[in-house]
Amino acid sequence: MKSCNCILLVLLIMGSSAVADGPACGTATTIRSALTGIGLETGVSRRDPSDVIKVGDLYYVWYSRGPVKTGYNATVWYATSPDGVNWAEKGEAVGRGGAGAWDEASVFTPNILVAEGRYWLFYTAISKHMKVRPDSKIGIAVSDSPDGPWEKLATNPVLKNSDNSADFDSHLVDDSCLMVRDGKYWLYYKGRPLGKSAHYTQMGLAIAEKPEGPYIKHPENPVIPGNHAVLAWPQGKGVAAMIGVTGPADLINTVQYAEDGVHFIKTHDAVDGPRAGGAYRPEAFTNSGAGKPIQWGVEIGKHKGKELPYIHRVDIEWSERGNK
Repeated sequence: MKSCNCILLVLLIMGSSAVADGPACGTATTIRSALTGIGLETGVSRRDPSDVIKVGDLYYVWYSRGPVKTGYNATVWYATSPDGVNWAEKGEAVGRGGAGAWDEASVFTPNILVAEGRYWLFYTAISKHMKVRPDSKIGIAVSDSPDGPWEKLATNPVLKNSDNSADFDSHLVDDSCLMVRDGKYWLYYKGRPLGKSAHYTQMGLAIAEKPEGPYIKHPENPVIPGNHAVLAWPQGKGVAAMIGVTGPADLINTVQYAEDGVHFIKTHDAVDGPRAGGAYRPEAFTNSGAGKPIQWGVEIGKHKGKELPYIHRVDIEWSERGNK
């Protein structure tokens, strides 16, 4: 297994509390260097990394692994690292379901929740090969150890695309992002209206009383009207989210913040943020109200400018600037 070098991602922010009533605070600069990463391998795609957790002396990350150029013919694998830089691929965590199962064709875009002394691995799945829309749903596998074995819940899937074609998530649901707020389990996810392209992807929210659900969609969905990749974290008393390059022009390449976790507004600009990234978020499951801006994470990489997905680290440096 090859090691990965660091990337410096420079963002501008007003401070750890992410005051949401001020204007955007300048620009952001991303500096990237030559990288190796997790699994730079011809013909194999490693993409859609989860957020990163630390258990004992090891960091853990999960991701989709399958044939190159597609994320929709995959299973969920994982890797560990002693330092967040040098990673070792450990093997498959969650495989496809059996014949006729809702997750028969592919399982992908995982993310992790730590709750009640157990590990809850959320994943998206489809039942028909390469037919994501409107077939994608979200399920959970649970384990007493981050190394597995993982048991899929009998109640899967826990989140489905809407049957109402007018809803923002009638085409698909995908890409879970979990945190604990007010003693409840908050699941941010992306949805897309029936028949629309990725440009119309928006960010929704579902909340549960227990880690296994049921997850109830928020009545004010979508909570962010643009976000093809979900990268969110608890910050202070609220939630911050980074929007990538897909969506409305006034939302792309921004950082958004909501003290209530629902009503997001722009607080900062970001230039070339992580590609389908996951972050190390040590306060994500503590319900402490003391989350800080994310400092590092992982993203989908490219090799020599060409699409050959693998996983590598990003480092994030936050600079402060006062309101104008």
